[in-house]
Amino acid sequence: MLLDHLAVAGETLEEASDHIEQALGVTLQAGGKHERFGTYNRLLGLRDGLYLEAIAIDPEAPNPQRTRWFDLDRFKGAPRLTNWICRVPDISASLSAFPDGVGHPIDLARGALRWQMAVPPNGRLPFDNLFPALIQWHGDLHPASMLQDSGCRLHRLVVFHPDGLELARILGEMDAVVFDTGPAALRAEFETPHGKRVLG
Repeated sequence: MLLDHLAVAGETLEEASDHIEQALGVTLQAGGKHERFGTYNRLLGLRDGLYLEAIAIDPEAPNPQRTRWFDLDRFKGAPRLTNWICRVPDISASLSAFPDGVGHPIDLARGALRWQMAVPPNGRLPFDNLFPALIQWHGDLHPASMLQDSGCRLHRLVVFHPDGLELARILGEMDAVVFDTGPAALRAEFETPHGKRVLG
């Protein structure tokens, strides 16, 4: 299991995008729409094959008639880093090894991209939505390879949770990810063209 990308949610896409751009001092690229969930995004290419996603409910999209991913139906307040997404080679096998509530694989596509994502029926992941969402990409295409290099590199992602040690035990060691105890939150530390920056 490898870190794939990070998601910053907002009540609007503009708020989520501005939060990233102000924190890191760079400009996001256009993303696209997720018709299955009635959301849309903007993207930022990072070094090491990672990327950052600003995401929000698309006000022009029809009701998806299902709970949206990333617990967006209940999102309120200031934009913030809400989710981390990990790439796995076999999503069904990974789900069988993890606790209940991580979700069920859903087939998704946008343009030439094809992938499966594990989405819980209620949209909310275990550990107060801080368990990583699981993704399996199909084919050779990946969003990071299609994005401009922003000059930003993730130094580390810190996952805070009252049961952070238990979360670390379940997931095992991961490159660029550390776990700590405390109120549920994510903090991403970056090296940018403007020096070290933090996104939360």
